[in-house]
Amino acid sequence: MTTKPLDYSAASHPGLTRSNNEDCFLSKPEQGLWLVADGMGGHEAGEVASAIVRDTIEQNTRNNPQLSLLDAIQQAHLSIIRSARQGVGAPGMGSTVVALKSHKDRYQIAWVGDSRAYLWTPNREGGRLEQLSTDHSYVQMLVESGAIKAEDADFHPEKNIITQCLGMQELPLVKVDHLENQWQENQWVLLCSDGLTDEVNDKTIAQILCDSSDCLAAVDQLMHAALTNGGRDNITLQIIESPVRPAEPRKRLKEFIPQLTGNLKQDSWIFGLSIASLLGLLFYVVLS
Repeated sequence: MTTKPLDYSAASHPGLTRSNNEDCFLSKPEQGLWLVADGMGGHEAGEVASAIVRDTIEQNTRNNPQLSLLDAIQQAHLSIIRSARQGVGAPGMGSTVVALKSHKDRYQIAWVGDSRAYLWTPNREGGRLEQLSTDHSYVQMLVESGAIKAEDADFHPEKNIITQCLGMQELPLVKVDHLENQWQENQWVLLCSDGLTDEVNDKTIAQILCDSSDCLAAVDQLMHAALTNGGRDNITLQIIESPVRPAEPRKRLKEFIPQLTGNLKQDSWIFGLSIASLLGLLFYVVLS
C-alpha cells in the first residue's frame, strides 16, 4: 500500500427557496482538514456563526498542529458565544459542524448537530454506504429510546429540531462526538449539511456514489438530486477520497525480486533465468 495526497470535491448552494446561504465549508488538504458548517439564526446571523466555526477551527489547527479536532470545535463554540455578546452577528445564532482530519492512512471525524458524515466503500456488489455520525436531534433521541423506528425518522414532523449546536448559550461546553478509523483503498467520506439529506435519501445517495466515476461527478450529481427534489434548504457537501492506493507494479516487483546487484532490471533477469533453469531441470528429471 502507498498513500497519496487526498483528492476532494466540494459544493454549496443556497437552495431554491432561500435568498442567503447560511452554510459554509472548509477544504484544507495541506492541513488534512475538511468541514461543513450549517448556520442558524436567520439572515446575517446564521452565516456569521458558520463562518466563525470555519475560521476558528482552521486558524487554531493551523497555528497549533497538536490541537485536537475536538478542542478546536469546542473553541469554535466559545467563539460564537463571545462574538454574539460583543454584537457580532445576533444573539441566539449557532451552527452545526461535521469535520474530517486526515493524517497518513488514518482519519478522525467529529461533529455537533445534525450535519452528517458518511463512508462509502466500493465492493463487488457495487458499494456500501455507512452513516458515521449520529444526529444530535430530537428525533434521534426518539429512535434511541425506542419511541419510533429508525425508518420513520426521516418522515417525522420534528426531524429538524436539534438538541445541541455550537453557540448554544445554555451550554458552557458542547458534547463533541467523534470517531477514528483507518482508510481503506478507494473509500470516500461524504460530509454534508441536512439540506442534502432532507432531500436525498441514503439509498439514492448510495446509488449516485456507485454510478460516479470520481468525487467531482458524485458531488455534481448529489447537488443536482437535492435541487431536483425541492432544494428547500441550503445545501453543502464535499467528498474526500482515501489516500490509500495499491502499491505500484514496480514497487511490488521490487518487493518480490531478491536484491542481488541492487539494480532491479539486472536482478529481474538473474531471477528469471534462475527460475527458467530450475523449471528446465525439473522437466529433465521428470522425462528421465
